[in-house]
Amino acid sequence: MAAFATPLLRRWQPWMFRAAGAGAFCVAGHLPMNRKFASCDGAVDHQHGTREHKNLLFAVPKKGRLYETVTKILAGSGIEYHRKDRLDIAHCSNLPISIIFLPAADIATYVGEGDVDLGITGEDVVAESEVAVTVLMQLGFGKCNLSVLAPRDEAIADPATLAGKRIVTSFPKITRKYFEQLEKAGSPTNIKQISGSVEASCGLGLADGIVDLVETGTTMRAAGLEEVAVIMKSQTIMIQNPHTKHPEVAEMVRKRIAGYLMAQRWVMVTYNAPRSKLKVVEKITPGKRSPSVQPLEDPEWVAVAALVPKGKAASIMDELEEAGATDILLTGLLSSRTGD
Repeated sequence: MAAFATPLLRRWQPWMFRAAGAGAFCVAGHLPMNRKFASCDGAVDHQHGTREHKNLLFAVPKKGRLYETVTKILAGSGIEYHRKDRLDIAHCSNLPISIIFLPAADIATYVGEGDVDLGITGEDVVAESEVAVTVLMQLGFGKCNLSVLAPRDEAIADPATLAGKRIVTSFPKITRKYFEQLEKAGSPTNIKQISGSVEASCGLGLADGIVDLVETGTTMRAAGLEEVAVIMKSQTIMIQNPHTKHPEVAEMVRKRIAGYLMAQRWVMVTYNAPRSKLKVVEKITPGKRSPSVQPLEDPEWVAVAALVPKGKAASIMDELEEAGATDILLTGLLSSRTGD
């Protein structure tokens, strides 16, 4: 927490922090610098004006579907915390980590500038922020396209048709770079930034086209728009400041989250099979690396265990039964460490 003193206190006023339970807090902007507080616990080192702090700071989205998904991931990864009402910070009870709840659009900037160590946000946000961060991994959800959209009845097939015209977007930097490649000399594209309801801009006569995120396309079609071109594909990612003071904790968090996500995609199938059918059933369940095979008391039979993709599990069980396997069991995973 001590690192909040300089850049973060400037940005997060008037955040109210209070001493209670897992950590002690200060009233942002109302306490003198370089002062230590006897009420602070071991997780917080109040040396205002310095950049050093004991906890790794982990920024996550503060609301919306992304918040709900990330909350489940943190719980499944054994990152335990209690978020008090109206507070956008929570200290972990079992790890030297403080969770910071921020708008997803701001997380890349905070991570890139070193105000926090880790963050979860979208690839589109990182590209728009133009900050240097290390991408630790793609998380596999929140997939969408950042696309050029235009009114469907105009049947625009070439995005160059919109160069030099009015474009409304929440991603002005990405949009400007994209259209600069398509513009004719002396005809710059008029790019206007708004924060929400971008899809309504064409219908209101404010824009000739827009640049916006497209996930399922439902909102786009309801607004009478169609996709002209895809600027970039995006999904949720985990990012790190390249100069974090907590690389070991950051790597532990990465492994935990990767292990939890892997466990959501795979299940364990175990079964007994005639030894004579072993080659057949091994082809059905090759596992991530190799199936585990153990002899049974009956020398003609073996026990097999293998990881299989969750989405194909039912079909795999059918194939195993047809191949002569018996006692087929399917077990869900809570978490994993596979060495990936």
